[in-house]
Amino acid sequence: MISRGGSARHLPVVPATAFVVVWSSGYISGPAAVHAAAPFSVLGWRFVLAAVLGAGLALALRRPTRMDRATLGRVAAVGLVMNAVQFGLMYVAFDLGLGATLASLLHALSPVLTALLAAGLLGERVTVVQVAGFVAGVAGVLLVLGSDLHHVGGPVAVAVGCLSMLTLSLGTLGQRWIGAQPDLLWSAAVQFAVSAPPLLVLGWTTEGAWPVTDGRQALVAVLFLAIVNSILGLVLLSLLVLRGGSGAAASLFFLSPPVTAVLAWLVLDETLSPLQLLGLAVAVAGVAAATRSRAAPVPVQDVGTQ
Repeated sequence: MISRGGSARHLPVVPATAFVVVWSSGYISGPAAVHAAAPFSVLGWRFVLAAVLGAGLALALRRPTRMDRATLGRVAAVGLVMNAVQFGLMYVAFDLGLGATLASLLHALSPVLTALLAAGLLGERVTVVQVAGFVAGVAGVLLVLGSDLHHVGGPVAVAVGCLSMLTLSLGTLGQRWIGAQPDLLWSAAVQFAVSAPPLLVLGWTTEGAWPVTDGRQALVAVLFLAIVNSILGLVLLSLLVLRGGSGAAASLFFLSPPVTAVLAWLVLDETLSPLQLLGLAVAVAGVAAATRSRAAPVPVQDVGTQ
């Protein structure tokens, strides 16, 4: 649902560190997956597996299944936006060549953008620090982009990545529409389940029946995305919310881009110029200041954004 309040100072170190690494690793496994298979098909099968695992875990833990029809419909609708649309856009951006670090940086801006959208659309109060943090974040992104967009995938990839960020923020606001507080595991399983069919159909009609170039890598990537990024990430986030308050994710969000940059350097051989490193530092500082001044709402249904 939506995260508010809380502080990273009260979070257990090991689960918090694991959560940041899991969150960041999604920006590595996503590009690896689309290098081996087409993006919509990868996502479709990821969500099939995640739905089965999520429902199985909810049953094993005997989580309450109470969810009236209206709430179920709202959960499903928000899930389509948060998973099928938002992830679909980001995976298309990956397929077009968007870099892992830039993708993580764009999504790190989402909590602050959500707060600004809430102020504009819902009349909620926004602080000067949040506005300044978002401006600093955008300035940092522009420094990372530089004057030539081809080194980060080209203008189309960047534009699609920005649309994914906007969709993530709108979906986060949409979670307030759910109103009730259904069980997190069952809610996530429903959202995974409703997102899989449209992505699989879209993949079959636009990518073909078997859009796989490397079967082994595709299988490993889908398993990693479903088990680690979707399910393990969800479990870690639930633990952090219980231990540190519902602002846990917001207080850690700004750590993802630098961790992703290190992982991308180690795994994908992505490198950043000194100017891009400066831009990364500026953006991270802006997001950190904005999210820590007044925790911006972030989605916790699925943490493998990638």
